[in-house]
Amino acid sequence: MPLIETSASVLLLWAVIGYGLGSIPFGMVLARVMGLGNLRDIGSGNIGATNVLRTGNKLAAALTLLLDAGKGAAALLLARFATGAEDAAQLAGLAAMLGHCYPVWLRFKGGKGVATFLGLLLALHWPVGVGACIAWLVGAGVSRISSMGALVAAAASTFLMLFLGAANALLLGVILTLLIFWRHRANIGRIRAGTEPKIGKKTG
Repeated sequence: MPLIETSASVLLLWAVIGYGLGSIPFGMVLARVMGLGNLRDIGSGNIGATNVLRTGNKLAAALTLLLDAGKGAAALLLARFATGAEDAAQLAGLAAMLGHCYPVWLRFKGGKGVATFLGLLLALHWPVGVGACIAWLVGAGVSRISSMGALVAAAASTFLMLFLGAANALLLGVILTLLIFWRHRANIGRIRAGTEPKIGKKTG
C-alpha cells in the first residue's frame, strides 16, 4: 500500500468526491433518456452495462460501460492530479467503486462494479488495467457469461499488480477483488447451477 502522506481532512474530501462520482447511476440515466424503461424492471434489475444490453440497445450499453469505467478513472486521476499523492488517489478510486456499488441515491442498491473496477485499474496502473481487461475478455469469451469474465478479471488483478510493478496498490487490489466477488455472490451460485444468463440475452 502507498505511504500515508496526506492529511486526514484531504483524504476525507477525496473520499467524498470519489463516492459522489461513483454513485452516478449512468445506466439508469441513459435508459430513461433513451426511452428504454426502468432498468430495475428489466433482466436482472442491475444498473450496469450488461443489463442495459438486455434492452437490445447496444449504443446505450456501450455508453454505460464507458461512463461507468470513466467515473472510476476520473476519481483516481483527479485526486492524483490535485494532491500529487497516491494515498489520496487510491482512496478516491476505492470510494468511487463503493459509490457505484452502494449509491445513496438508490438506497445503497447499485451495480456490480465491473466497469468501474476496470476503469479504475486502467487509471491506477495501465498495464494492470489492460491485463485485467484481457482477463475479462478471455473469461467472458470462453464462457459467454459476463459475470465469469468479471470474476476472472478480479482474480487476476492482484497477481497482475505483483508482476507488473504496482505492488504499492496491492491492498487496494485485494479489497477490490473481494468486493467484486461479494457483489457477484448470487452470480457464482447461478454459474454453479448452470442457470446464469449468457451475454446478450434479453431476459435474466
